[in-house]
Amino acid sequence: MKIIGIIPARYDSSRFPGKPLIDIAGQSMIQRVYQQAKHATSLSEVIVATDDQRIYDHVKSFAGNVMMTNKDHQSGTDRCAEVAASLVGFDVAINIQGDEPFIDPQQIDLLASCFGKADTEIATLIRRVESEDELFNENKPKVVLNRKGEAVYFSRQAVPFLRGVKQNEWLAHRPYYNHIGIYGYRIDILQQLTALPLSDLETMEALEQLRWIDNGYKIQTAISSHSNDAIDTPDDLKHVLNKYFNK
Repeated sequence: MKIIGIIPARYDSSRFPGKPLIDIAGQSMIQRVYQQAKHATSLSEVIVATDDQRIYDHVKSFAGNVMMTNKDHQSGTDRCAEVAASLVGFDVAINIQGDEPFIDPQQIDLLASCFGKADTEIATLIRRVESEDELFNENKPKVVLNRKGEAVYFSRQAVPFLRGVKQNEWLAHRPYYNHIGIYGYRIDILQQLTALPLSDLETMEALEQLRWIDNGYKIQTAISSHSNDAIDTPDDLKHVLNKYFNK
């Protein structure tokens, strides 16, 4: 099985313009993500998918693989689909977040392992919730699983609701899981996903994966113990610099 890792990278982030090119202790964020992805043993190739010439030129400057894509894509999934459609010979594409400069390559390999099952269409990672702050933080989507480890629903609310149990006791009664925003797709399924119209659930929760569930696609999950550090704002950058470099 041949798997390609695709790193979508936009310049025009509303909360942090130019984010892929920010300096993190001497290297850009996109270079750090790319290098981490290259350490994943499951990937046959890694490529950055961007809509900006500055990012394109920068990736070329450190000898990375990069492709220019349409500026009008609404999501990283759409950008990945454009890249996948232009290449041949790959069975699975993994959408690697371009704002996690210290992503663990083993997470990528864990996600790739989900496609050892022939019926896996889409896969993603989850992590067990460890605190009430995480559980009730709407910026950390939660996922409900069935007995096969497939995602039944994603929500910004803490789900399922435990009737008759105080909220500060929910974690003691059952495991809850946060979603980690890395996806894998079989190439043919990826092309189908981009043709789907927006769904009500997706619009209400602002979570694109609900469009896929709404249309009957199955999302296999795997549990990771690694805590990811995404950089969405300048404050996140300060946190990461302090955590990893004590600056």
